[in-house]
Amino acid sequence: MAEENKDQEKTEQATPKRREEAREKGQVAKSRELASVAVLGACLIYFYFGAPYMVSQMSNLMRSNLAKSGQLSVTIDNIHIIVLDLVYQTCLILVPILLVVVLSGFIVNILQVGFLFSTESITPKFSKIDPLKGFQRLFSLRSLVELAKSILKMAIVGLVAYLTMRNELDQILPLMQYGVSDIVVFISRVCFKILYTTCLVLLILAIFDYAYQKWELEKNLKMSKQEVKEENKQTEGDPLVKGRIRRLQRDIARKRMMAQVPKADVVITNPTHLAVAVSYVPEKMNAPVVVAKGADFLAEKIKEIAKKHDVPIVENKAVAQVLYRMVEVEHAIPETLYKAIAEILVYVYSLKQKRIY
Repeated sequence: MAEENKDQEKTEQATPKRREEAREKGQVAKSRELASVAVLGACLIYFYFGAPYMVSQMSNLMRSNLAKSGQLSVTIDNIHIIVLDLVYQTCLILVPILLVVVLSGFIVNILQVGFLFSTESITPKFSKIDPLKGFQRLFSLRSLVELAKSILKMAIVGLVAYLTMRNELDQILPLMQYGVSDIVVFISRVCFKILYTTCLVLLILAIFDYAYQKWELEKNLKMSKQEVKEENKQTEGDPLVKGRIRRLQRDIARKRMMAQVPKADVVITNPTHLAVAVSYVPEKMNAPVVVAKGADFLAEKIKEIAKKHDVPIVENKAVAQVLYRMVEVEHAIPETLYKAIAEILVYVYSLKQKRIY
């Protein structure tokens, strides 16, 4: 059966169950390019607004350490304190940018796939260390696509950097006459321009990559008609088994219904096609109740049981049709039929009285 499913063409869209199973295994549409662009863009924004703070903090750190260098004696007893203080001050400068990187990467992944925790990708499997399968993955279509994307990104970044630098070539030679601060400002401005343009280009590529990832996931999740049938059997049950269960349930309900016919007060007939058994116990019921009904063969069986147990059979075509159509078994008759049923019951009770006397 597995071989047949493999050979069949997968033309059906994935079912919700198939999608949920794939999600549990970590198979979701996710673009790493979007995460890269988000991190790059977040860092770019942070540097644009926070660069003065970082430069100021780094300058203060260097000044203070250079100022202390001539006065501080480094010994085996105090070196760890000096190192820890230096690490602490460095962390104060780097922690904000690290938080920006982590948060941007986390948020963009949440936006792509939601909250998902799956250990499927890190679960040890023999296929992951199989050289033959590894060689096949190395030259698979997905690997070739990833290689093409990487080459394209490198080419685009290189082209953007080249075009940006070419426009700034006229301003490089005059830098010899400027001070260090002016040169740093120029280099920072050019770098920011390169990163900004690169980020916009990579964002466009990332959007296309995400669309491709979604298309590839939908393609991989597609199912054959046989797979859909097998899944329906697993989730809803085999149609043959369900049909048999329904037949058994109908048979049980029919037997239970037939067992109520001997307790009925009257059976109202069509006269040939329909039969409805009605019971009324004033102490227990607010209105007469239909205890059994049937058409054709079932109607004959109801009449046969009624005759066998001396249950009166009354022919009333109109009432029988209305009861059969409107009232379910074990349900009370509607108020509109009270008068008609009362007349029939009075007639039946009168017959019983005559038999007694």
